[in-house]
Order: sequence, then structure tokens, then C-alpha cells
Amino acid sequence: MTRMIQKVLIAEDHESSSISVQKTLEGLDITSPDYVYYCDDALIKIKKAIQSDNAYDLLITDLYFEKDHREQHLTGGSALIEAARQVQPDIKVLVFSAESKPAIIETLFNELHIDGYVRKARGDARELLKALNTINNNECYTPGFFLDRVKYKKAHEFTSFDTTILSLMAEGKRQQEISDYLRSNRIQPSGLSSIEKRLNHIKEALDFSTNEQLIAHCVKMGII
Repeated sequence: MTRMIQKVLIAEDHESSSISVQKTLEGLDITSPDYVYYCDDALIKIKKAIQSDNAYDLLITDLYFEKDHREQHLTGGSALIEAARQVQPDIKVLVFSAESKPAIIETLFNELHIDGYVRKARGDARELLKALNTINNNECYTPGFFLDRVKYKKAHEFTSFDTTILSLMAEGKRQQEISDYLRSNRIQPSGLSSIEKRLNHIKEALDFSTNEQLIAHCVKMGII
């Protein structure tokens, strides 16, 4: 039988966000969550809860915490999640953050195996409640905006021209060298402007800001 969420820990350095999360939890009859402003304090609470045989069911954490006078060992949410899972592998984790980059969110799901992600934005209280209900049913909550971006990323079809210029870039060729290669092999278009426009188009479609990110992604996905 799945254990219902009852004991919750909130790691959030902005008091207004913490209060918002607490009010949302009240809608699930979770009226006394614990909350901390530092990741180190969150890990200490998780360890103490385990020792007292009253472990947390859910950790809700931001990704980014502002630095202040207090020195911290765990400086962000990702480090906290990893450390928390080492001491309590079955703790559920919901990330509540303003981060919107699909690559970062994808890493949270694929490598840290979080149970849900909610972006701080307009309407986030409603989405937060939906995420909590989903996790409470022992399911993973993936935000709609992220699914749309992933779907769009997978929908991009690489042409032979794309794979040619990307493969050459992966070999360390500069754009002028790529242009010379295309011209000598009678591959059109071969101009520098055409190569640059195509690279910019692919980066925009896949939500990458640099050629290095694009190449790394293509290698990882076996495109080149």
C-alpha cells in the first residue's frame, strides 16, 4: 500500500514562496510542514527525522539559493536532492523553481530522478496543487511546458546537410573549412551565411545557445 504524503520539508530561501507552498499544502490537509532557508539545514532535518523513526515523505526544494554571510556545504537544490537521496533513497522530491531551461529540467528527471517539477510563474499555485496530488498518487508530475519543448525537440528532423556540417564541426572544423569542404564536394548551399543560418535555426529549434551544446546533444543522441 502506497504511503500518503503527510510529513513534508520545504527548502526555500524566499519566505513568500515558502508561505505560498504551505498554503497549497493546507489544501491537502498537510498543515504542519517543516521549512528551512538553507540546504545544509534541510539535510540535517532529514537525517534527524530518520533517526527518530519519523522520516519525511516529501522534500520540496528550490534549485537556487542566494549566498549570504553563512557558509554552506550544499549550495543548491541539486546538491541537496543528491545528498538527501543518499540518506533516504525513498524520499519523494518536488522541485519548485523559476528555472525554465529544458536541458536542466531534463537532467533533474533523468539523473536525480525527481518526482515532479513546478516552475515559479503565473498560476503556479494551481500547478503546485496538481503536482502534489499526482505525487501523492505515487506518480511522476511533468510540467506541460516541458513536455511541449521536449516534443518539439524530438520533432526536429535533421537533414543530410545538417548532419554533414555538424559532423565536420564535431571534428573541429571551422565554418570556413566547412564551407570549403561543401564547395569542393559540390554540396549546396556552401556559403558561410547559409551554414550560420542553418546552425542558428537548429539551435533555436532545440533550445541551445551555443554550437558546443548542440554538438554535445547530437553526439549523445547518436545523430552524428
